[in-house]
Amino acid sequence: MTCKIKIIKEQGQKINKWSGGITNQLYIYPENSSYEERNFKWRISSAIVELEKSEFTKLPNIKRKIMVLDGELLLSHQNHYDKKLEKFEVDSFSGDWNTISYGKATDFNLMTSKDCTGELRYINVKSEINLEPKINLNDNCYRYEFNCFYSLNGGFKIKLENGNILQAEQGDLAIVKFKKGFKENLTLINSKEEELNIIESIVYY
Repeated sequence: MTCKIKIIKEQGQKINKWSGGITNQLYIYPENSSYEERNFKWRISSAIVELEKSEFTKLPNIKRKIMVLDGELLLSHQNHYDKKLEKFEVDSFSGDWNTISYGKATDFNLMTSKDCTGELRYINVKSEINLEPKINLNDNCYRYEFNCFYSLNGGFKIKLENGNILQAEQGDLAIVKFKKGFKENLTLINSKEEELNIIESIVYY
């Protein structure tokens, strides 16, 4: 089988406190890996930053992408650059940098190890939107493409060309795993009148 869909329910996600606030781990891969032991390939989380100033945990050999969902953040990467993030803006940086954040916000995080690469983007869905896997662009390096969808304001459906449909609720994480060579598209369907705000994480592994 070249495509698999999995729904990580909100109730099964892991919540932890950190020095600057609260983190909700939406998914970690492999599922038996541990953030604390740093033996994961990739990880998706959302954090509430409660302090005006907080220092990021250093994560050697990890690439990080952060998107602001609510509020504003100023990320200061010592000896590199400073970047101000407003809603749905993304910063990409190395986990072993000395990074300090300024401002209270809710953010979305994608961490990838040296075996992976990833993208983070915001999608607005009025009724439905068709998405096509990109793994053939990376077929010299990676075998799998993971498309992960997280809705901020309502449920949605995922439909494949073979007719399979899965329902995800607000707060769930829907993960579509494509194997190299998969040709079909998938469709995100909004079944409500209000436009959906969805965060998509794409990981190549």
